[in-house]
Amino acid sequence: MTVQGRSASGYSAWRLIADEIRREIFDGSLPPAAKLPTEGALAERFRVHRNTVRQAVAALAAEDLVRSRRGSGTFVVEHSVIVHRIGLRTRLSDSLGRRGSAVSGRLLSADTVTEPPPEVDEQLQLDGRPALLLESARSVDGITISRGTHWFDADRVPGVDVHFARTGSMTAALRAVGIEDYLRAHTTVGARIASGEESSDMALPMGTVVLVVHALDALPDGTPLQAGITRFRADRVELDVERPDAGVGALDRTGPAAED
Repeated sequence: MTVQGRSASGYSAWRLIADEIRREIFDGSLPPAAKLPTEGALAERFRVHRNTVRQAVAALAAEDLVRSRRGSGTFVVEHSVIVHRIGLRTRLSDSLGRRGSAVSGRLLSADTVTEPPPEVDEQLQLDGRPALLLESARSVDGITISRGTHWFDADRVPGVDVHFARTGSMTAALRAVGIEDYLRAHTTVGARIASGEESSDMALPMGTVVLVVHALDALPDGTPLQAGITRFRADRVELDVERPDAGVGALDRTGPAAED
């Protein structure tokens, strides 16, 4: 594989090299404890200067995928890809099973918006009422894996921001304001390069791909509850979509539930 200094798309050579090595780590070609080839060997493989290789390896180290040992070289560290199973009531903590306690959330900001975007007004059937906007980040084992934007009817969930800040769980926060259950009404999934803000919030190298999930949650009676966008690290999260059960009804358009 030959890598030029910068691709036609403007993507830097070191990022292309980091992407290639990252793929090899996650597909098992470079398993945990494997030693990376030397800088010289990688520079020869990709036909670039050693400084370019050094930048790529530094980016992988920032993602906790590799670690240098003085005098020994650079090695792949133990890692895992989170499989987030998607269903009518799927929660991230449930997807992690016994590791569910490793999930933590933090509130980045909370604002009451008197004139929310038209699409939010329509999805939540606000009819001109104010919306509550929450921005959040979710971590597993101390690594931030997602960045969430949550819109609610402000009148329906008074104080949910305070409860989320306290518990770090959206499900627990909603339960604290009297909402015991909610279902996924609609989900669309895409992918793109992370924005600068998302890269900063999730400690990602610039140019990292994120999975973008647009979702609408509803109460069991069909009343819209939450419109949101969640950006997942594509290098850490896979979405496993379960087959819908046709007998469940109109709300059973499956997708990842609001992060627990």
